[in-house]
Amino acid sequence: MGALPLRLLGELVGLRCLLMAVRLKLRIKVGGESGEEVALLNSGYEAPTPQLLIPISLAAKLGLWPPKGAPEVTLDTAGGPLRAWFFPRAAKVSVAVEDVEVREVLTDIIVSPLADEPLINDKLADEMEIAVESFGRGLWRFTWEPKEKLRESWSR
Repeated sequence: MGALPLRLLGELVGLRCLLMAVRLKLRIKVGGESGEEVALLNSGYEAPTPQLLIPISLAAKLGLWPPKGAPEVTLDTAGGPLRAWFFPRAAKVSVAVEDVEVREVLTDIIVSPLADEPLINDKLADEMEIAVESFGRGLWRFTWEPKEKLRESWSR
């Protein structure tokens, strides 16, 4: 297969900018450190507990890097085995919204050397009461909100 024509390549790059996903702005508290970060909701990230997978750069901001006493684990992922560090029940996480009160969820933190953005797993999304209305258009709401109350994803 040859190279794509420049016109087609330009159209694909432009299309990439239009694609959406569900990204939420989160408040993350670890000990005395806290911050707000945009995280991708990944329904295919399955685990038995609420988990937030974060890049090393965010782990450093939250005081979790370098890892002191955190076990190194190998996770099975769609892309193959991933070496990461596991901090059980290390953070309190909530969706950063101003118009309603939301609950904090005690969450495991997974630090990945390969991640380029935080990932929300299925259990954390459930605990934060997130209902995705459209992954493709990036629309979501809280489970207790009316179906007409659609919220838009944050940009990366």
